[in-house]
Amino acid sequence: MPVLPGAEPYRHDGGDIGVLLCHGFTGSPHSLRPWAEHLAGHGLTVSVPLLPGHGTRWQDMQHTGWQDWYAEVDRALRDLTDRCSRVFVFGLSMGGALTLRLAARHGSAISGIVLVNPLNRLHGLAPRLLPVLRHLVPSSPGIASDIAKPGVVEVGYEQVPVRAAYSLRQFTRLVDGELPQVTQPLLLLHSATDHVVNPADSARILARVSSTDVTEVVLEQSYHVATLDHDAEQIFDRSHAFINRLAPRAQTKGSPTGD
Repeated sequence: MPVLPGAEPYRHDGGDIGVLLCHGFTGSPHSLRPWAEHLAGHGLTVSVPLLPGHGTRWQDMQHTGWQDWYAEVDRALRDLTDRCSRVFVFGLSMGGALTLRLAARHGSAISGIVLVNPLNRLHGLAPRLLPVLRHLVPSSPGIASDIAKPGVVEVGYEQVPVRAAYSLRQFTRLVDGELPQVTQPLLLLHSATDHVVNPADSARILARVSSTDVTEVVLEQSYHVATLDHDAEQIFDRSHAFINRLAPRAQTKGSPTGD
């Protein structure tokens, strides 16, 4: 299936500092593209992979699971670590959960992580029914475009594939158990109002990671997809400052281009 316009993966070959950005469940690199271009504009090497089953049609996700999504970001991370002296990983929503697992498993190979409205668990009654529902219904209403800024639409699916949601539920349980293995410097930004991810998720992540260098920022004017919302520039500026603090002698080159 062809990739939806705007959902294409993004890559910029810049300097010696690399940044991997991980998008969310049923979303696409579109939600991270302005962030990626901001970092590329500062001469960083940037990679935003398109997760398997995403960016085409929701039915394609029915044949994928968390192992596929994690394998893609793991591959992208290994590519960056082969080419860069320092690597950072950023994630939005489920991309935050992917980031946390990468951090837990790769340790010192990752210099720092930035999470925006990270997912930690699926709340409510419906997720508890997923083991049964995945055999009965193919999809449920979508979660894309939770954005306060008028006129902004996220490129993502209008339906949630239930089998994939069941796999996501399994993944969040796995990542929650690995949180104490996360030791990297952490910048976590979460919205005061989020209609997709429960605010308790950020609090639990902060309470369970072993990182000692931790900064929490509340985004007052944005909803879930904050990277496309009113607080986007704050996210971009704070994350770049985070990199500069931890890698002050970053070598940069080139100007931003996309594939």
